[in-house]
Amino acid sequence: MAEQLRIKLNDGTLMPQLGLGVWQASVEEARSAAIKALEVGYRSIDTAAIYKNEEGIGKAITESALKRDELYITTKLWNSDQRNAKAAIETSLEKLQINQVDLYLMHWPCPEKDNYVEAWQQMITLQKQGLTKSIGVCNFNEDHLKRLIDETGVKPVVNQIELHPMLQQRTLHAWNDLHQIQTESWSPLAQGGKGVFEQTVIKELAKKYGKTAAQIVIRWHLDSGLVVIPKSVTPSRIEENFDVFDFRLDKSEIGEIAKLDAGNRLGPDPATFNMD
Repeated sequence: MAEQLRIKLNDGTLMPQLGLGVWQASVEEARSAAIKALEVGYRSIDTAAIYKNEEGIGKAITESALKRDELYITTKLWNSDQRNAKAAIETSLEKLQINQVDLYLMHWPCPEKDNYVEAWQQMITLQKQGLTKSIGVCNFNEDHLKRLIDETGVKPVVNQIELHPMLQQRTLHAWNDLHQIQTESWSPLAQGGKGVFEQTVIKELAKKYGKTAAQIVIRWHLDSGLVVIPKSVTPSRIEENFDVFDFRLDKSEIGEIAKLDAGNRLGPDPATFNMD
């Protein structure tokens, strides 16, 4: 099995750099995808309360021969639960059939509701209580992050954001780096390669390295220092997405992919997304 890098987070814990995402997967799809991923060599699985498939991940954890400390499980606090974080994580833990998650993320800031600092304070308490090893956020812009840190003194370990070759968020990525916050990419293939896989540079690199377009893009995330969680429920694709540890892109190739950045956001804008 290929050896993958583990990233050291600002609280001293280690996180696998490549994981499996299960957004939009049913309970059974999430279970079978996670079982396949663990067989292939993945050790990190990213789910969320709002995905409504935590039970599937729980079944996969139970069915796996791997020990709990070999796995890295992430789930997320949904927006409507920002004032009830303890009840939310307890529900997630029950569905996951574990006593502690490795990483608990606040899913969105929802700035209009203005509950995210209070939610973060609750998450700090959950970490102290041992319900989660680490705490972080998703979809936080610089101003949201500054406020969290200024008002609580506790930095997120991770900021999981939409990031792919067409939306590279370089300013936010650099700000995260400056503050020792690990950037993690969701939708890393731009939802199945929309506008990415047909790019000439991606095609040429795929040909050069004997890899698929998806493998080139995943390798670009890894070589850019990002944590990446490509989503798939297809067994062959789950294998393909993990088969990226036998080559590296050089700096000039990373630079060529950097030129693809067009600011194309496929998901909601964190500055205006306030859904319950």
